[in-house]
Amino acid sequence: MEQEAHPGQQRNHLLLPALGPRGRHYVCGSCASFTNILVTFPIQKVLFRQQLHGVRVAEAVRQLQQEGLRSLYRGLLPPLLQKSTTVALMFGLYEDFSHLLSRHTKGPELLTCSMAAMLAGAAEAVFTPFERVQTLLQDHRHHGRFNNTFHTFQMLVRDYGVKECYRGLVPILLRNGPSNTLFFGLRGPIKQQLPEAQTHMAHLINDFVCGGLLGAMLGVLFYPCNVLKTRLQSQVGGDFLSSRQVLLTILREREGKVTHLFRGAHLNYHRSILSWGIINATYELLLKLMRLTRNMTLLAKPRAWPPS
Repeated sequence: MEQEAHPGQQRNHLLLPALGPRGRHYVCGSCASFTNILVTFPIQKVLFRQQLHGVRVAEAVRQLQQEGLRSLYRGLLPPLLQKSTTVALMFGLYEDFSHLLSRHTKGPELLTCSMAAMLAGAAEAVFTPFERVQTLLQDHRHHGRFNNTFHTFQMLVRDYGVKECYRGLVPILLRNGPSNTLFFGLRGPIKQQLPEAQTHMAHLINDFVCGGLLGAMLGVLFYPCNVLKTRLQSQVGGDFLSSRQVLLTILREREGKVTHLFRGAHLNYHRSILSWGIINATYELLLKLMRLTRNMTLLAKPRAWPPS
């Protein structure tokens, strides 16, 4: 006779093995990003106005106040869909590519991990249309033209073709690959420099601090790429100007000072601390919980009696 397992344990046993050891990285990354977007979206909207118009924080906040609370979360759906997917790919594909490259190449681990991070970043760029739509919905100049996410996609594809959805692809590629490489390459060494954690809460704090510091550093380093991407994606129709042309135009508008490309970077710094702190801490917490649940499920797996 076989010992019966609890129904809840049976459901967990069916669900978690189906995800696979690396499949859990996709799920944890997506949930971590979803949590982060809900918390930090209003800050991102202030930052977007600074990137697009080069205004100061007070002016960006004043614009949002004038538009009212109803418009504050306008454009939320694209980043929810885009970031939940791309962060899932960032963590999941990094694990998959690392595993694949380590099996089929004999290069040093640093090179293998760097290549895996670059490939994961390039794959994320497939979802550029979500960033494109988010830019248009957040730009007050297009409020009367585009109603919501689905309407914006429909208008872009119908009037201009699929290519229009991929404006700003170049700066996104320039941002994603290198930033992923630095994130995964430095995450371990930074955490090792933090005080040794003795409790679950201490581990959570360390993960938050590690992710926040990395996110803030990378956010500032690649901030001009986001400024360029925002300007490119705010245009609807017309010629596809090169990134170099648009960058020179932005510099002329901002008195030729490179430092003016970093307007809003201080707010992005603080937002990135919160944002990537939440993502990294939530990701690690969910990953540990899923591993613990899987181990408990395997221990509770029914065994035949008497043993054969």
